[in-house]
Formats: sequence, structure tokens, C-alpha cells
Amino acid sequence: MLQNIFAAGTEQDHSPTAVVKDTAVKKDPSGFDPKPINNPKDGFTNILKTALRGDGVTGARLNPMAVSFVENYITKHKKSYLSIKEKKEPHLALMEQVLLQHGIPKEMKYLAVIESHLNSRITSWAGAVGPWQFMPATARSYGLVVNRSRDERTDYFKSTHAAARMLTVLYSEFNDWLLVVAAYNGGPGNVQKAIRKSGGSKDFWTLQYYLPNESMNHVKKFIATHYIFEGGGGATTITKDETKDLLNNAAKLNEEEMKKSATYNITGRFSSSVIIKYVEIEKAEFDRYNPNFDNEIALNGKYHLRLPVQKMNIFIAKRYEILDESMQLLLKQTQAN
Repeated sequence: MLQNIFAAGTEQDHSPTAVVKDTAVKKDPSGFDPKPINNPKDGFTNILKTALRGDGVTGARLNPMAVSFVENYITKHKKSYLSIKEKKEPHLALMEQVLLQHGIPKEMKYLAVIESHLNSRITSWAGAVGPWQFMPATARSYGLVVNRSRDERTDYFKSTHAAARMLTVLYSEFNDWLLVVAAYNGGPGNVQKAIRKSGGSKDFWTLQYYLPNESMNHVKKFIATHYIFEGGGGATTITKDETKDLLNNAAKLNEEEMKKSATYNITGRFSSSVIIKYVEIEKAEFDRYNPNFDNEIALNGKYHLRLPVQKMNIFIAKRYEILDESMQLLLKQTQAN
């Protein structure tokens, strides 16, 4: 059935790109609306495209000012975090899909890891509850029900939608993921105060000492957690300026690679991991030919796919199987809870 539904979802490069309707998420019977508070196509995604890569940036380097903290944190927490990664994989996959729906880099799921270790029933000394550690008033302001009989802060699906909304608001204010992490922990007011005290700098490594210690360390914990789970850094572990420099210096396809590759306009929720499996290409190589693939597909439902000719021939021959398996993977991830 999936093949028939999406049969028109692949078309050759010379054909006009099909208009794809966003897949609507059904509203919960309880009244919870999982849709983004903003249309992610209105401005916010432009920031992602021009300044940040939502699916991580290969080659991101750890800032020297974080090395000692990150090394110590990894030594102390690597074993327990890898256990969380294995045991909570369905929850991480669910969070990833929800974040991408809102145009948030999927790596922001690691914020929930340091907030709660993905324990939905955990309660902080201050009264914050759930995987994203929402206080009651904040939870309600982002659409969650919190009362004596019901607390949606413990719901992985609904609380992640609420967190994504909050992260969207914070990124709109600070335009830098490290500052978003600091603001999520200590509040945007403390980050704005640190910016003023640092002379107007919006570079985390410059203003960090004007933040509360907990917020400063929260950012470094997030970076370290990313390194534990991903084995390296990415777009959410470096400042906006560092990201721009990295993207400007990123390896681009040379003339010979361009000549020996082909493009194909695709629509539908293809998954990079499934394409990689079928065409047998290394992930780093796929990312080089197709930067920001998963985020673009999640946000816009279409992509100008480029692959070496031989790999492209395999993709075209297997495209319906690839799409079908991609959709099955997406359904499995979104339903896991």
C-alpha cells in the first residue's frame, strides 16, 4: 500500500518537482495538538539551512575550553549513558521524529538525556517532572495538561512536542543551540543578562562565566552527552560562528565527482539510513553528496538527491522498496512508546 501511495514520489531531474502536502498528525482525542506552534517553513527553517545543519555537521571540533570537562564527564558517565542508549532506543527514536517535525535538530534529544536520563516519572527537588523536566506552569504554557488527575509531562510524545515548541521559541531568540541549552536550564533572562555583562557577546565561550554555574555546566554536559552517543560533535555542540566556519570550510564535491554523479528529484519520507543500506555507500560519503538530507525531507518532503552514477542506478531500481521501508521505519519510530 505504501508503494502505491507514494508511487508519484520519485521523478527524474528534468521533471518539475511535485507539490507535496505535509502529512498531518492527527489531533489527540484529549485535545492535545501535536502540530508545531509555528509553520517551520516560515523563516525558522531558513536559519537551519543557512547557519546550521539539523542532522549534525561532520567534522565539528570540540572547543578547547570544554576539553577537560567533556573528557571527565565521558569517563564518569559513558557506561551508564550507553546503557540508556540501548534500553531507551525507542524513546530516543520517537523524540527524534517529533523534533524533526518541528524543524529542530534531532540531536537536541540529548538534552532530555541530561535532564532526566529519559525517566518519565522522575521529579526534581523543584517540582519539574518528566523526560524534559517541565515545571507545571511552563508545561501548561506549551500545551500540556497538568492537574491532580493527569500529568502529561510524563508522556514522551506530548512532552517532546512541548519541548520542541519551547526550543523553537528559544532558538528564535538566541539563534545558537548552545545558548538555547543554557536558556532551557536557567531561563532566557539569565542568558540575556550574561550577554549584557559580557559586552554584548553571543558566543557561549565568551559569556559562559556570567551564567549561573549550573547553566554553564549544563551546556558542557550536553556537549559531552552528544560525544558519548554520536562519537563526535555536531551542529548543536558548537556555536553559530563555529558552525558557519565549519560549513564554509567543509569538503565539497570536486569537478570529477560532479561529472561521475547523477541527481534525482525525490518526494516522500525517504530515510538516509535506508538509502545507505540499499545502495551500499558510507554514511560520511552520502552526507557529503547530500548535506542535511533527513532534516530537509522531514521539513519539506522533497530533496534533490545526488549519488555516484552506479549508486544512483541502484537507487532508481529500488526506489519503491526504499520508500516503503523508510515509511515503515518512520511508523515504527513514531509509534514506539
